[in-house]
Formats: sequence, structure tokens, C-alpha cells
Amino acid sequence: MKLKKGDNVIVVSGKDKGKTGTISRAFPSTGQVVIDGVAMVKRHLKAGRNGQDSGSIVERPRAIDASNVMFVDVKTKKGTRKVTRA
Repeated sequence: MKLKKGDNVIVVSGKDKGKTGTISRAFPSTGQVVIDGVAMVKRHLKAGRNGQDSGSIVERPRAIDASNVMFVDVKTKKGTRKVTRA
């Protein structure tokens, strides 16, 4: 897997097609990446002990398959297959 943490990528398929972002985590063993602000899901948090914290709903990004993203070319701002790191 050529994708690394900190790479700028664009999503090429799925419900978030066309969105761009930076990779925050990469899982080479499963071939998945987590991109900031893409593929957001809602998670329900249970209230804490003794009534200190109330329950809440938190949105956080989920992992998507690395085959659904492409590197972003710095000059053209479009997807490319070539690795261009700054």
C-alpha cells in the first residue's frame, strides 16, 4: 500500500465521492485508511458514572478501503496515480 499518514487524497467511489482530505490513519494489514472529514458515522456514548457526564452522540470518521482513494496532484488538484509528497 503506497498511502501513508499525512497524504492528500480524493475519494473516487462511494457516498463521499469527490471529497478530499488528509489521511489521519493507515491500516496496511487490512488495506484501509481513515480520512479527516470523510465517511463520518455517528457513535452513541453512554453516560458516565455518578451522573458526571451525560450521554451524547459523536461523529467521527470511519475507515474506507484504500482502493477507493487516489493521491491529489498539487498542480491540477485532481486525482493521480503517482505519489507526490511534499
